[in-house]
Amino acid sequence: MENIVDTHAHLDGEEFVSDIDEVIERAKRQGIRKIFIPAINAKSLDSVPALCRRYPGYLYPMMGLQPEEVDDDYLDVLAKMHAELVSDSSYIAVGEVGLDFYWTREHERQQLDAFERQMEWSMETRLPLMIHCRKAQNELLSMMKPYKDELPGGVFHCFTGNQKEAERYLEYDNFVLGIGGVLTFKSSHLREDLPACVPLDRIVLETDCPYMAPVPHRGQRNESSFVVEVLKQLAESYGVGVDDVAHQTNLNVKRVFGV
Repeated sequence: MENIVDTHAHLDGEEFVSDIDEVIERAKRQGIRKIFIPAINAKSLDSVPALCRRYPGYLYPMMGLQPEEVDDDYLDVLAKMHAELVSDSSYIAVGEVGLDFYWTREHERQQLDAFERQMEWSMETRLPLMIHCRKAQNELLSMMKPYKDELPGGVFHCFTGNQKEAERYLEYDNFVLGIGGVLTFKSSHLREDLPACVPLDRIVLETDCPYMAPVPHRGQRNESSFVVEVLKQLAESYGVGVDDVAHQTNLNVKRVFGV
């Protein structure tokens, strides 16, 4: 099988402090050739680059203020992030950024402003966006619409929506859907919905570890090696071989991220 990419992993988290070397080794043994790590808040501005320097050419950093991390001090954090982004050429994407109104709209104004600013970073740097969106698709797409032809592209990360929601995202030609462990859940409709409306050239693989481990690891800490379960399920759902999915998703990663 062609080696594959985990496009979204929080390996800098405390969940991995005690065994990160083993986690990386297991990923390599399972054929994962690259892993993308988002710095999502002020704290991870240090932890993500430090971790990526330990595994050069294997871990790749992204940076953006994740919407659930937006607080009253968001402008200070954004200023630090932007300074880092434009001075360090190792970052491969702006993200994880976006909107999240799942639990609360307490910082709605700040989230909207932060996303607007970070879309501008993407256009300024020509780095793709890694987008997090939960219970906010209408607001998100209405913000993106004026920049539809200017945005360099990106990923709608952790897609778990229906066909209509997928089709709305796919109107953004340079964007793809990030598909992870939810695809394997018994309750998920993605196994039917994705083949019905999403071509394989619009999908990338991800774990979002340590969250949302795929079957048969559900309930455990997720890790990058488990992305092979997503690969296998996509192959089954689309009626193609795992090699076909590996090859196409790698082409998609190269097209969006340039690595």
